[in-house]
Amino acid sequence: MIAQELIRRTRDGEPLARDEVRALVDGITHGGLSDAQVAAWAMAAFQRGLSRAETVELTLAMRDSGTVLDWADAPGPVLDKHSTGGVGDKVSLVLAPLVAACGGVVPMISGRGLGHTGGTLDKLDSIPGYTSQPDLDRLRAAIAEAGCAIVGQTADLAPADRRLYALRDATATVECLPLIVASILSKKLAAGLGGLVMDVKTGSGAFLPELDRAQELADALVETAEGAGLPCRALLTDMDQVLGRTAGNALEVREAIEMLRGDPTEPRFYGVTLDLTEALLELGGVERARERAEAALRSGAAADRFARMIVALGGPADLVEDPDRHLPSAPVVLPVRGSGTVAAIDVRAVGLAVVELGGGRTREDQPVDHAVGLTEVAGLGEDAGTLAVVHARDEASAERAARRLEAAFRT
Repeated sequence: MIAQELIRRTRDGEPLARDEVRALVDGITHGGLSDAQVAAWAMAAFQRGLSRAETVELTLAMRDSGTVLDWADAPGPVLDKHSTGGVGDKVSLVLAPLVAACGGVVPMISGRGLGHTGGTLDKLDSIPGYTSQPDLDRLRAAIAEAGCAIVGQTADLAPADRRLYALRDATATVECLPLIVASILSKKLAAGLGGLVMDVKTGSGAFLPELDRAQELADALVETAEGAGLPCRALLTDMDQVLGRTAGNALEVREAIEMLRGDPTEPRFYGVTLDLTEALLELGGVERARERAEAALRSGAAADRFARMIVALGGPADLVEDPDRHLPSAPVVLPVRGSGTVAAIDVRAVGLAVVELGGGRTREDQPVDHAVGLTEVAGLGEDAGTLAVVHARDEASAERAARRLEAAFRT
């Protein structure tokens, strides 16, 4: 088909038919469309939108642009969770082994940090030896051993999405709702799931801060997923404060391990994790889902699954027992003091403080310092005597982060 005609029709708000969407995605995948043509079509979709039917067809075509995993021999329901991103969001590190301990199978395809938000793969890369992008054989072996594996998108999973996303990122069309939906769901569908729960964040630290926009995204994700044959639920969760007490890669791994071991856990982190786990297990037909999840945490079954996953993907066998032996730590520790009670938090600014410390990227090729970040982060309504404790590579960066944090908290 003539690429210019597809671009023109989307530009003019004329819906594309199924075979036209397939032709478009084929051109994106195999180079039949130039970068200029792909970018022009993305801008047309950004300006005019896509119909729900077009979004479903785009999602399916992007799924089929590469390998689609088949878990027909899986011993339980194949389930996954995706978050739209936040600050301190280490839920996946607990949820995946927890679901596996309750009978689910979790091939979790995760991403790296974007903007002010952290990425699950960056957290896992702080674990020595962990292979966050294994080949398919090793992924299957890890799933067989642990029931879960948290890994990155491989080259043969939804390759159309990888090219389209790179061009969207370069042309200010990332925020296009139908393209967000197709990007997320094409990778999840390619992973061969039988159920998906979406954690859609709202608030000052979210990708979409406004509640109505977050609700719109949640609705679009559920409707598109179900239109593509994937049972899906979406939960709106609060990102007006950091989730848990830490922000930063190795520091968040430590906090997740503490929850898995049954150590005292910040209530919101515990609650959001259990809510998402319960919803996902219910999608998989697991009865008494929350009761079983809480029992798996108390018994250590979830911690055991996490430890088996780490070993299967190349990490140390005693990470759960002795995380400080393996996880990196920063040499400079600086408490940031306040007074009164925390009334409001600019969570995006808190995330940017971690990025500025080196815990995130300002460029795609930038290395991440896995040791830096924040601990003891105060929540809304709590005493502001300590706003957070900065973990930094040097005194100068610690002081800069402290100033940013002082400005981010209102008491």
